Amino acid sequence: MNVTHSLKVLLSNSRLPPKEARILLAHILEQHYQLPRSALMSRDDMVLSEAAQNAWQDLEARRMQGEPIAYVLGKKGFHNIELRVAPGVLIPRPETELLVDIALAEISRLSQIQDQSGPIQVLDLGTGSGAIALAIASAAPEVVGMATDQSEDALSIAQENAQLLGLSNRVKFAKGNWYEALDAQMRFDVIVSNPPYIAHLDPHLIEGDLRFEPSSALTDFASGLTCLEAIISRADPYLKLGGLIAVEHGFDQSEGIVQLMGMAGLVDIQVHLDLAGHQRAASGRKSRSDPS
Repeated sequence: MNVTHSLKVLLSNSRLPPKEARILLAHILEQHYQLPRSALMSRDDMVLSEAAQNAWQDLEARRMQGEPIAYVLGKKGFHNIELRVAPGVLIPRPETELLVDIALAEISRLSQIQDQSGPIQVLDLGTGSGAIALAIASAAPEVVGMATDQSEDALSIAQENAQLLGLSNRVKFAKGNWYEALDAQMRFDVIVSNPPYIAHLDPHLIEGDLRFEPSSALTDFASGLTCLEAIISRADPYLKLGGLIAVEHGFDQSEGIVQLMGMAGLVDIQVHLDLAGHQRAASGRKSRSDPS
């Protein structure tokens, strides 16, 4: 039988950074004892059961090998929701919440227009875990969403998240590469996407958490702009008149994305900053006078 230790001893002996050790140990307390994170301090003399300590040692070892905390825990908070995540999907980042906020601002504007009838239609391209589409639908009950992805693994996780959040009736999923998953007659008020935009051979791809995430969700295996170009250049037939498209991009890609949007005939093009002050997203609008 293994020797069991108190929470205080486990934290002090851990080889992980203190913040990470507390996150993982709090997860053990929640899973095995239904205790809140505050128990790490209020009950720091508590001795774990052998099963709980074994679980802690497993999580600690996985993190020591570099596995992202989100994969170790199997979940990740994003905007106003919590998502199941696994190695088949990109881990949602705080900077991607900017896309949700851009979409919600547009949805709020549309909701106040007198001639807006029926639900507001939102499309999320390359949905991964479903993060963007589900966060938007969770915050805006007037929204009906469609989310696409070419990965079966990603769609399975996204659909599970929709079920867990009670949003399966409002967010539908389709398999395919970008717009290929859609019916030709579909039109949307808002299109959002966080596509792969890291250039092939970028050194960040072999560093940190990115080593464990699906490469197809991170890089286009080219310049970093090919997916963004495909999404922007082909958006017009799927946007309603005056509809908005917003995409996440790399911190040094803003100028190129603005040019792509201009070439696609979009108007009211704007660049959006993330919390770190980086140019992280761009949006454009289909002209209301577009004859198509």
